[in-house]
Amino acid sequence: MRTARLRSLAIAAACWLGAIDVLAQDSTQPPEPPAPPSELQVRDRPSDNGQALLISWAASADDAPDGSPRVLEYWIFRRELGQAEWGEKILDSPAGTTAKTDDQKIKVGTQYEYRIVAVGVNEGVSEPAELLGGVGSVRQWFNVQKAWFGILLVVICGAVVYFIEAARGGKDLKVRKIAGLEAVDEAVGRATELGRSVLFINGIQDINDIQTIAGLTVLGNVARRTAEYDATLEVPTSRSLVMTTARETVQAAYLSAGRPDAYNENNIYYLTDEQFGFVASVTGRMVREKYAACFYMGAFYAESLILAETGNSIGAIQVAGTAMPSQLPFFVAACDYTLIGEEFFAASAYLSGEPHQMGSLKGQDFGKVVGAVLLLLGCGAATLASMAGSSDGALASLAAYIRDYILGSKGLFP
Repeated sequence: MRTARLRSLAIAAACWLGAIDVLAQDSTQPPEPPAPPSELQVRDRPSDNGQALLISWAASADDAPDGSPRVLEYWIFRRELGQAEWGEKILDSPAGTTAKTDDQKIKVGTQYEYRIVAVGVNEGVSEPAELLGGVGSVRQWFNVQKAWFGILLVVICGAVVYFIEAARGGKDLKVRKIAGLEAVDEAVGRATELGRSVLFINGIQDINDIQTIAGLTVLGNVARRTAEYDATLEVPTSRSLVMTTARETVQAAYLSAGRPDAYNENNIYYLTDEQFGFVASVTGRMVREKYAACFYMGAFYAESLILAETGNSIGAIQVAGTAMPSQLPFFVAACDYTLIGEEFFAASAYLSGEPHQMGSLKGQDFGKVVGAVLLLLGCGAATLASMAGSSDGALASLAAYIRDYILGSKGLFP
């Protein structure tokens, strides 16, 4: 009896141990991979610059929108036609999606092959769906992603042409007065009254710098005023080509003022290319000569504060103009008038009054107004939509359209 009971216990224990062993084996087995996607298709994206391909596929049978889906994401592989290896995945797409845009360094005219797999739990990978034979991208004649850019370009260029023709036709184009340029007469007049010279520094960059060219335009106007008022103009330079150009500019200004005999090319001279050597020489002359008016027009660096502070110490009227953001605070603090950025570049149109320059200036201003209106409209719509707590209303849609389509690159229509 006792022996039979022990035998029963031994059999029960063996059964339990067998069951535990089976469960342990089942828990270590990897999950079965999901079913593969199908119907893989790749085509060139229409109306673009040829740097993207559109990929579509039919979802895996295990990619269930409800319940517990066995597909977590899709992995997409690409290789150039003729290559043996697929390499690493280039794109991934979450479960439930059936399309993706490949814009990862697509080369125009190169043929590509594609492979896609469904990925499940523990990165169980399905059998691949492949597109063999190759498909490539083509650069189109028209890129609809830049449609709004083209529309705005046409509008602004049309405004420039319109204002140029209007100026040529005799229409008086109103331009905002620039205080620094209006002060030229005052500064030169004061120099004449005091019997002192006028100093003009055309920056420290060479003639290939756009700020140097803009400064030469202002120099021509200043030289014309000094010729009319019979004042002395000095132009020290740190580049030989700038000296030569400045001499021609001043000579032409004196000739147009009817005072060619008053022109003295020795007042326009070259000092040195060395930055602080040039500044030391100029500031030394400023202290000795005590100029009545100082003009700084061009590209400046650390020497801007030295020049402006020296001119301020001798009591000169100072007018500065530059597009160097780091130097503007020094000029603003130490000079009487400062042309900031675009004001400096607009000086040529403002001073010359030539129709094509005035028309271009007005056309550019029109373009700035268009850009400002779009920004204000988009910011206002986004702010009001946020205050209303709506993410899909008319205001939110307007803000999104301005941001993504007009100012973005999503094309013309949603």
